[in-house]
Amino acid sequence: MKLFCLLATLFSTLSSARSESPFIGRWALTIPNGAAGWLGIEEKDGELHGSLLWGGGSVLPVQGVKIDGDTLKVTRISKGKNADSAITETISANVSGDDLKLTTVKTKGDGKEFGRAEFTGHRIPPVPPAPDLSKVKYGDPITLFNGKDLSGWKLVEQNRDNGWSAQDGLLINRIEPGKHHGNLRTEREFEDFNLTLETRTQKDSNSGIYLRGIYEIQVAETYGRPVDAHNMGALYSRITPSVAAEKPIGEWQTFDITLVDRHVTVILNGQKIIDNQPVLGCTGGAMTSDEMKPGPLMLQGDHTTIDYRNIVLRPVVK
Repeated sequence: MKLFCLLATLFSTLSSARSESPFIGRWALTIPNGAAGWLGIEEKDGELHGSLLWGGGSVLPVQGVKIDGDTLKVTRISKGKNADSAITETISANVSGDDLKLTTVKTKGDGKEFGRAEFTGHRIPPVPPAPDLSKVKYGDPITLFNGKDLSGWKLVEQNRDNGWSAQDGLLINRIEPGKHHGNLRTEREFEDFNLTLETRTQKDSNSGIYLRGIYEIQVAETYGRPVDAHNMGALYSRITPSVAAEKPIGEWQTFDITLVDRHVTVILNGQKIIDNQPVLGCTGGAMTSDEMKPGPLMLQGDHTTIDYRNIVLRPVVK
């Protein structure tokens, strides 16, 4: 019995030590190509688990997480056509206070290393409690699009082709085959705010509204599909709408979006589909992974055709 108690105490101590690992938490990454990334490490049932966002795309679970001495090792596997073409990526991280120094290296079936690169991360502060939105005060409304031209807007990457223009009071994006179109951002930057706008999808439309250039509210032609974290109104790959509130293709649709204290509320076509939910990190395609600074409103234009109008922002007064 004494041996059992001793072993139980030892197990409890080890579990406690592991739960206090400095790696557990959420990390804003700047990956090797300079793009925004995100890493989440948590403990479940005594085991470490991880999720990773690597530039674009979705937040995805990794295949392995372990601590080797003072180094965190994260493994993700990209399946190929056969075992020899599968790629195993190992990310090693060392922590100093709230900063990470990371190295990534890849191997194929032959075991040869390639793609070694270094990058950095910074611990994301805990998300504040959900705000009482009834007590939030807003400043005067700011009309972001004047309906006449692109004054107050610019391409995120100036070397991209510009498919954006003002026509008949609309802000439209038109994609031309063979060109590399860009995302459009406001010249002004904002902290917390309420945003209202209208959008109209076209065939296979896939755009997005990036709050502060960091958090994407998905804009896509997904009418008639089951709710999903990649559908219209979702916080892309992070928060699934509670109901499917899309309208059919070609109809104007209304958004009412509130971002306060890293909590987001989305009302699509008069239905609340995300209700003051915490945002745990950036989404794919973000301009930066730093959630602590102001940023622009960014409209995704590198994918498909899309229309917007009546874009009005009310900044939160603190």
